[in-house]
Amino acid sequence: MFLFFMLIFVDESGDTGRKLNKGSSRYFIIAIVIFSESEEALNCDKRINQLRREIGKPDNFEFHFTHNSETVRQKFLQAIQPYHFNYFSVVIDKHPNKLWGPGFKDKESFYKYACNMVFTNALFYLDDATAVLDKSGSPDFRNRLAKYLRKRINEQGTGKIKKLKQQRSSANNLLQLADYVSGIINRKVQNKRGWMQYYKYISDKENWVQIWPK
Repeated sequence: MFLFFMLIFVDESGDTGRKLNKGSSRYFIIAIVIFSESEEALNCDKRINQLRREIGKPDNFEFHFTHNSETVRQKFLQAIQPYHFNYFSVVIDKHPNKLWGPGFKDKESFYKYACNMVFTNALFYLDDATAVLDKSGSPDFRNRLAKYLRKRINEQGTGKIKKLKQQRSSANNLLQLADYVSGIINRKVQNKRGWMQYYKYISDKENWVQIWPK
């Protein structure tokens, strides 16, 4: 039996720091991966579990784009490519000539703003969705973020987000998938060597990647 409720997984690449000359990333990328059918999400989740066994990794091995080897990245992307999901992403260019304003100096405000942008871009596609956020960071901030998103998005369209959950990415395969999507977009926007060998697996699942500000 297929269950038709929407699941969204949220993760990011880069950081919200503004000190580019002291190690902060040039770009902050946030991505949301959308499964329109929970059954498809479950099948993808099972496939990722199976992949761990195939490549000889323990059950608690985390698929993390930045930390994984090229071989593991390729096998992960080959495994998830057949499943039906879509993604939206927002890429924020933190170059001082492009991004200014006091709100972006506060990391919490910055992160909230980026989340609101990507959810707003996906608003037309959202319907009674359950969104899963990475549980890293302080509990107080994550609770404020969840409350903020639920209010802002549902103000724009009733019933767009039904529930917001927080789980650790290390224990959630589909948050790890969202990590891969944001990591690949990060590599693509910087035109890093070999980005196409990863992007080809997810290019047909892309709805919109907004690069901001222009």
